Amino acid sequence: MERIDLYQFHAIDPDVRLEESLGELARLQREGKIRHVGVSNFTAAELVRARRIVNVVSVQNRCNVADRSSDAVLAACERDGIAFIPWSPLARSPREPSEGPRARLAAWAMGRGVSLAQAAIAWLLARSRAMLPIPGTADLAHLEENVAAGSLRLTADDLAEIDGTRNA
Repeated sequence: MERIDLYQFHAIDPDVRLEESLGELARLQREGKIRHVGVSNFTAAELVRARRIVNVVSVQNRCNVADRSSDAVLAACERDGIAFIPWSPLARSPREPSEGPRARLAAWAMGRGVSLAQAAIAWLLARSRAMLPIPGTADLAHLEENVAAGSLRLTADDLAEIDGTRNA
């Protein structure tokens, strides 16, 4: 391979200055060995620091209907035209309570005859134009199910229902 198209920097090493780590990626980019640089598991403040060192084209953080801890990073990505790649996009945690956004998403999916995975992908896509979910796919049927989620459209009322903010 002559060049890596997207080098996704997955975690900050606490023993190495971020400026040093990303500075090396910027050097490799200038040499033509890396085309684009992305980062993972970054806070909004860390993203600001990273962008002073290298042009960041994507951020890959945990994000799903039950985990919105990266909302500030998502907002920065939207504002600055950076792709946001949610990891763990389907929120498949067995610890999720029977109440809450995942349960409401499951009810929304059941009411429309779609799978929870499809609803989770559609919810992400409805949240932001910066969103680029890449769910795992085990076989062709699973791939087809995931692709079909792209045709689902959630309205503002649907989002409010899932978020638990819709007025009764």
